[in-house]
Amino acid sequence: MSGKLSVIKQLIGLLTLALIVALAGCGGAPSAQAPASPPSATTARAPAPAPAGQAPPASIKIGVIYPLSGPQAQTGNDMKAAIELALAIINQDMGDLPFALAPGTGLPNLGGAPIEVIFGDSQARADIGQSEAERLLNQGVVALYGAYNSAVTKTASSVAERAGIPFVNGASSSPDLTERGYRWFFRTSPTDLDFSRVMFAFLKDFQERQGVTLNGVALFYEDTDFGVNSATAQKRFAEEYGVPVLGEVKYRSGSAALTGEIQQLKSFNADVLLPSSYVNDAILTVKTARELGFAPQLIIAQNAGYLDNAFLETTGADAEGILSRAAYAADITQAKDLAARIDQMYQQSHDRPLTDAPARAFTGFMALAEAINRAGSTDPEAIRAALAATDIPADQLIMPWQGIKFDEKGQNSLGQAILVQRQNGAYVTVYPFEFASSEVRFPGVAWANR
Repeated sequence: MSGKLSVIKQLIGLLTLALIVALAGCGGAPSAQAPASPPSATTARAPAPAPAGQAPPASIKIGVIYPLSGPQAQTGNDMKAAIELALAIINQDMGDLPFALAPGTGLPNLGGAPIEVIFGDSQARADIGQSEAERLLNQGVVALYGAYNSAVTKTASSVAERAGIPFVNGASSSPDLTERGYRWFFRTSPTDLDFSRVMFAFLKDFQERQGVTLNGVALFYEDTDFGVNSATAQKRFAEEYGVPVLGEVKYRSGSAALTGEIQQLKSFNADVLLPSSYVNDAILTVKTARELGFAPQLIIAQNAGYLDNAFLETTGADAEGILSRAAYAADITQAKDLAARIDQMYQQSHDRPLTDAPARAFTGFMALAEAINRAGSTDPEAIRAALAATDIPADQLIMPWQGIKFDEKGQNSLGQAILVQRQNGAYVTVYPFEFASSEVRFPGVAWANR
């Protein structure tokens, strides 16, 4: 296995070259017919021959949209590396991994055809994400995947919906995305409703456990779909759990300065701050809070920028004690051997640890590829039917979830949210308490002591 791990980058490069040659030689092929009923996710892999007189496709093209340039480029490229690792596992023989598509090469039910990814760069902008989705559809992709930013996912998936092409999302958390009545949209990760619920459940349980009383929360959120829907969910659960909202501040995403906004937050005198920000805004929030001496007893972030590698590298010790909701944490590798192995492979190919966003990107993409294989076809209806029938067990996931199974709205009903806290330079799981690897550090310490 160690020999395979060390050559992942070379395999990806060789595979890409081979695909170019293959495509030039045969120019693609028509789709196979959809099966009457897609087999379950646990069906053994047995290569299926192409229909009589029909060659298998040279490759199965999937369009993937991430912010590969612009203010969130690091996040996008971390997720891109996760997709490339998934491709290496699918397209090369890595049969000692317990994924459905690890044994053998390519998609066995499509004649062993490899998956080819065409990347689109949204630059974290909804309008560009929409145009990239249109561009990728024109290049013959059988499905779209992405797009991290909820606002980008919203526009890009609308393109897929109009075209009747599956769109699978692994990382956007806006609840509205699965409330649009879309037929072609599927999401593997929990939503901000799930994440916000776990935040307020934690506040209730933590106060009872510690015998402390927190006076309330302040909301701080950016003005795109992600931030606005996050705040809506948080206010809903604040009311449900009887937690006072002492104030809220909505700011312009990508602001050059947040001094006035942080001063306003400070004036609320809330014990708990709930920020919803992408990476550059998160960095600026912490920098400005330090300058102004704003240090609430607890900071519980809505993921995004606060779990980004760039945030952790830039803020350093200033991130100590910050909590965040998450779907994945590094200490999961202590409990799940599969997570540890994928983290090792990711670091060998990308020189960075696997964090929440790329872990979710990897997981959702593997689910999409597995569904295409079960469909045994590139027909959109067949792929959609296979996605709807998805039932991936927990032992085939690197996430701390019960599995992947989509409800009637296309939302994975088996995902799970956790809370992590930055302690001694690493995020560790602290809630739910039964899954915690460390106790919560409380209260927050002064900036000078971090």
